[in-house]
Amino acid sequence: MPLPPHSLPSCPFCAIAAAYPPSSTAFLPPSSATTSSITTEPLPNPPLARVLLSTPHLVAFLDHAPIARGHVLIATRQHREKLSDVSVEEGRAVGAWMGILCRAVITSVLGKEEEAGGTKARGAETGVEDDAVGDWNVVQNNGARAAQVVPHVHFHIIPRPGDVPEIKNRSWTVFGKGQREELDDEDAEVLIDDMRKQLAKEIERVRRIEGEEGLRVLLGEQGKGREYKL
Repeated sequence: MPLPPHSLPSCPFCAIAAAYPPSSTAFLPPSSATTSSITTEPLPNPPLARVLLSTPHLVAFLDHAPIARGHVLIATRQHREKLSDVSVEEGRAVGAWMGILCRAVITSVLGKEEEAGGTKARGAETGVEDDAVGDWNVVQNNGARAAQVVPHVHFHIIPRPGDVPEIKNRSWTVFGKGQREELDDEDAEVLIDDMRKQLAKEIERVRRIEGEEGLRVLLGEQGKGREYKL
């Protein structure tokens, strides 16, 4: 599959962006059972990544060596080495999707955890509909001295489950640090499926709360008048 413009053949994130073009259904990634891609070329098997979101400007996917369960990366589709290289349009897309992706990820990973532990969801306490439960980091690094491993702009969403010592390790949780582990393939399939369902709900949430105009800002003209279900 050809790489998109402004891509590097050696960059793993460019390879993921090329393998998972923008989806034709709710901007959710292509799936053999539920959605179809704009492209007619086959998707990689085994997958290069477990993709949560694929838009003209962004691709979001599970980290292959997560710090915590549900660790998600949001990368620009085009190859941008540092945040200072990102275009205005790409920056707008990051801003529009960041909160929505955080809610989908954290609800999938931590919402069920707190519910199972008998803790009330924040939404029940505050009256805010579909509020995300739990704590998490959003981290973005620029350059090797700032701990950027892949020189392609990306943001980390790192869920922080209740078993993380909040006081002792506060210095490293601030910077999104932690012990990395290999992604469990079976758990990843279950997790990404749940995240996609939560993301579809979050898109509908935008419609309910912000109306068609909010949906248009998020999705463009393709989003008008559509329902987002998997």
